[in-house]
Amino acid sequence: MRIFLTGVNGQLGRELQKRLQGTEFLATDVQELDITDEAAVATMIGQYKPDAVIHGAAWTQVDAAEEKVDLAYKVNAIGTQNIAMACRDCGAKMVYISTDYVFDGKLGRAYTEYDAPNPLSVYGKSKYAGEVLARQVNDKLFILRTAWLYGDGPNFVRTMLQLGQEREELQVVDDQHGCPTSTVDLAEAALRILETNRYGTYHAVNSGVTTWYGFAKKIFELAGNTKVKVTPVTTDQFVRPAPRPTYSPLDTRLLRLALGWGPRSWEEALDEYLEEGDRRG
Repeated sequence: MRIFLTGVNGQLGRELQKRLQGTEFLATDVQELDITDEAAVATMIGQYKPDAVIHGAAWTQVDAAEEKVDLAYKVNAIGTQNIAMACRDCGAKMVYISTDYVFDGKLGRAYTEYDAPNPLSVYGKSKYAGEVLARQVNDKLFILRTAWLYGDGPNFVRTMLQLGQEREELQVVDDQHGCPTSTVDLAEAALRILETNRYGTYHAVNSGVTTWYGFAKKIFELAGNTKVKVTPVTTDQFVRPAPRPTYSPLDTRLLRLALGWGPRSWEEALDEYLEEGDRRG
C-alpha cells in the first residue's frame, strides 16, 4: 500500500514514519506541501497516486486560534477539504485525525461517535468543520478522534518532566477529564483501520480516564520523581484564552469491534513511553 502522509513533523507523523520504514510512503509537511493550496495538493497527491492518505497536518495552537480564527479554519477546514478532494480524485482512502475538542464536555459520560458535537473553541470548531467538509467530499473516509496526545515532540509529558527538574511544586488543573493517548497506539489504529473498508468515524484513545493533575501525578510516579509536589487547581484558577471541555473521555467500542483490537490503558502506554527514553529522573 502506497501511503501519503501530511504533518510528518508532528508527533503522530514521526511515529508513522518509524512504522512505515521499509514500505512505500511519501512524507510531507508544510515545507513540502501547503495543504491550504488546493492546486498544490491536487498536483502532489495526483502525481503520487497513493492508495491512502493519513492527514495529520493541522493548526493545533488551541489558544492562539481564538485570535487567528481565519488561519485555524483555513488549515483545519479548507486544508482538510483540499486533501479529501485530492483523495476522491485518485480513489485513495483517507484518514483524518480529529479531536475530543469537537465536544463541549457537558454530557457527563464518555462520548460515542454518535453523540452530537458541540465544540467550544475555535480550534474545536475548525477541526469539526474539517470533519464535515471531508465527509461531504470523500466516501472513503476514516475519521479518528483522539485526545491529549504525546509522542516524539513537545508535549505535556515532557513539559512536566522538565518542570519537575526546575521546580519543587507544580499546580495542575484537576477538573478537566480526558484520555491521555500515546502516538504509538494512535498510529497503530490508523494503520489497522486502513486495512479495512469500514469507513466512518472512530474514537482512538488509550483506555481509562484521568485529569491533567492525575496525568501529572502518574508521570512523576512512573519517572521516580518523589521530590516535586503536584497541587490540584481548578480551570478558573488557570485561565486560558480558549475554553476546554471539562469531561471529554472518548468511548472506543466501535474501534475495538471494527478491528478486534483496541488501544492499551493510558497508564501502560505512559510507562512504555517513559521507559523508552523520556525518563528524566
